[in-house]
Amino acid sequence: MNGSFESGGLTLSRHLVVPAGKHRHLPGIIMCHGFPIGPLDARQSALTFPELMDRMAHDLGVAALTFTFRGCGTSTGDFSLQGWVDDLRAAIDHLEAEVSPSGTWLVGTNTGGSLAICVAADDPRISGCAVLGPRADFDDWAAQPRRFLEHAREIGAVRTVGFPSNFEEWSRELRRFRPTDAARRFAPRPLLVMHGEDDESVPVADSRLLAETHGSAELRVIAGAGHRLRHDPRSIAVLMGWLDRQIHA
Repeated sequence: MNGSFESGGLTLSRHLVVPAGKHRHLPGIIMCHGFPIGPLDARQSALTFPELMDRMAHDLGVAALTFTFRGCGTSTGDFSLQGWVDDLRAAIDHLEAEVSPSGTWLVGTNTGGSLAICVAADDPRISGCAVLGPRADFDDWAAQPRRFLEHAREIGAVRTVGFPSNFEEWSRELRRFRPTDAARRFAPRPLLVMHGEDDESVPVADSRLLAETHGSAELRVIAGAGHRLRHDPRSIAVLMGWLDRQIHA
C-alpha cells in the first residue's frame, strides 16, 4: 500500500496508481476486497490487489485504486457493514479528489462486490460495476448475528474490546443492505457478474439472481472455478476485456 485516506475518523490503507505522464481526468477503477476467510486473511486482505491495480493502470490507461476496509490489513477500526459502505464512499471521494476521474467503475470480490452494487446504485458518479463471486444478501449473517460477531472477532476483523457499543444496531445493518434491490436500482448502467461454477462459499444462484434482478447484466459462470476468482486467470481476462470495452466505448 502506498498511501492512506480517512473514513469516519479512521485511517484506511490504499494503493493508487496512474499511468506514467497522466494524472487528471482519466477513467477510474476502484477495487474492493471481500470479507476475510481466516485470521491470516484479515491481516493480508487485498495483498495481491496492488499488483492487479498496476496492471490495470498500465494496460487500460486508468487511475486504479484499491484499499483495505476497516478491520482489515493495516487499516484501523472494526468491521461493520455500514462501516464498509462508508469506507467505499470515502474511497470514491478520495479518487475524485486525487485524479478527477472522467468516470468511475467499481470492481469487487465476494462481499466487496455485493457492497459495490449497494453503493453504486445510489451514486451517479459510478459508470459501471463488475463483481466476482458476490452474495445476493447477508441473511445468513443476519440470522445468527452473535455467532457472526464472534467469527469476526476470531479472524481479527473486529479487534476492539467492547465493540460494537450498540450490538442491535450493528446486527440490523446486516439486513439493511440488499444487493438484489440495489442491482435493480443500478440498472440500466452496465453490470458484469462472474461466479465460479464450483464456488464452495457462495452458491452460483446468488449471481444468477443479481444478474436477473438487474435485467441486462452480463453473467459469466467460470467452469471448474472456486470462490477465489481473483486468482483465476480466466476470470481476470474476462474482467480486463469487459473493463476495456466499457471504458473505451
